[in-house]
Amino acid sequence: MSDGGSSGDAAVGGGSSAGEASGGAAAGGSSAGASSSGAPGAAGAASSGGEPSTEAAPGGGSAGDAAAADHGEDESGERLDRPLPEGVRRRVVGIAADALGSLPAAELPAGLRPYAKFTPARRAKYAATALAAALAAEPLFRLRIADRLRLGQPELVRALESGTAPAAADPMDVAAAAYLVRSRGWSRLVADAGEEAERADAEGTAAEAVRLAEKLEGELAALRASARTDADRLRGELDAAKRESDALRKKLRSLESDTRRAEAATRKVAAELEAARAAAQAERSTAEGEARRLRHRVAELESALEAGRRTAREGRSVEDMRLRLLLDTVLHAAQGLQRELALPVTRMRPADLVEAVAPGAASPHDVARRALAEDDPALLDQLLALPQVHLLVDGYNVTKTGYPMLPLEQQRLRLLGGLSMLAAQSGAEVTCVFDGQDLDTPVIMAQPRGVRVRFSRTGETADELIRRLVRAEPDGRPVVVVSSDREVADGVRRAGARPVSSALLLRRLVRT
Repeated sequence: MSDGGSSGDAAVGGGSSAGEASGGAAAGGSSAGASSSGAPGAAGAASSGGEPSTEAAPGGGSAGDAAAADHGEDESGERLDRPLPEGVRRRVVGIAADALGSLPAAELPAGLRPYAKFTPARRAKYAATALAAALAAEPLFRLRIADRLRLGQPELVRALESGTAPAAADPMDVAAAAYLVRSRGWSRLVADAGEEAERADAEGTAAEAVRLAEKLEGELAALRASARTDADRLRGELDAAKRESDALRKKLRSLESDTRRAEAATRKVAAELEAARAAAQAERSTAEGEARRLRHRVAELESALEAGRRTAREGRSVEDMRLRLLLDTVLHAAQGLQRELALPVTRMRPADLVEAVAPGAASPHDVARRALAEDDPALLDQLLALPQVHLLVDGYNVTKTGYPMLPLEQQRLRLLGGLSMLAAQSGAEVTCVFDGQDLDTPVIMAQPRGVRVRFSRTGETADELIRRLVRAEPDGRPVVVVSSDREVADGVRRAGARPVSSALLLRRLVRT
């Protein structure tokens, strides 16, 4: 490194010779060709003897150039008489933000180096003020940005340097490029762009004001029409109120006359009432004593009656339920037989029925005698079609026959899902029994629609619970038990139920 500092130092902080300044300009990309494009001060101003004629400016030009740049003035003496228009400023900052990443860190002003690793969008957002200040204060940095612009938009830059602005280009883009390149007449282009933006804003404001005025005029006209309508309505209501007030006054005078007559009659009745009150007082004392005695007696009778009713209800509740269920079964069976046999309305007389024989009611055992195989799913459909039929299912006996490889919880869920659909299709009462004597904790599960789920108690098997459920049904109600256990089948058959195999139910569920 020489005593005068590196070429980068010459480009950033002056005090070097003209030769060093020329080297700094070359390192920044401002060659002689670049200097001819509008920055002659960046090429150095050395004398023929090799001695510096002026001290290098911080941006790479002379001190006079730096002072002119601080006031928005270039070497031609052009300068802005107002701040840079906002639209032009945004485009200038955007161009600089895009070009900043392509410049070496040594060629960047110190204040912009932290933003070199940002994306162009983040640089434009967070370094906008710093970029605008550097472009205004450091001509060399501006020239480097102008060189990048010349590479990206050569036609626009050549048109500006030739003194003509492209007619089809955006005035803001033209002004931003002129500000960076500092071609002849650049200040006029920037001023024209600002005036154009102000004129567009003024036209938009005027149009908005006209639209708002038209809207307010329409609202005012609507309010006036509404006010006239309300005034007419209120005048009509006032006239009606006056007429009603006159009628009320007449009615009030009539009522006052009636009131005076009523007051006279009231005074007469009050005198008679006072005489009767004295006579009634004695009778009242006697009646109150008798009433107290009767109330006490009524309370005793009500208590006895309630105790009797409670005793009767407790004694009849179970039998009534069984009798009612049996009655419903008989009624449904009779109705089913009437529909099945298509019996017409009888025209016979009581004497004609002496020799008649009533047909027997259908039962699960009658269905068993029909021409169906024991493993035919149609047999189960016929059993479920019986009136008020109750289907009892030995849960684990069915699941371990059909899908023993599944966990117990999955076995229960699969079986209960099929039974729920079967109950919905047949309308039968369905109860599924599982063995619960080995359960350590209660089983938490969602109750399936149309299926009653029961677990046997501790010390009791599911077979015993099924037999208890069969015995709980009244004689005459059809009960179908699904289990392949021979002991269960024999026990429920002796109790009057119809046993079927688990395989039959599994075949029927496949069709569900």
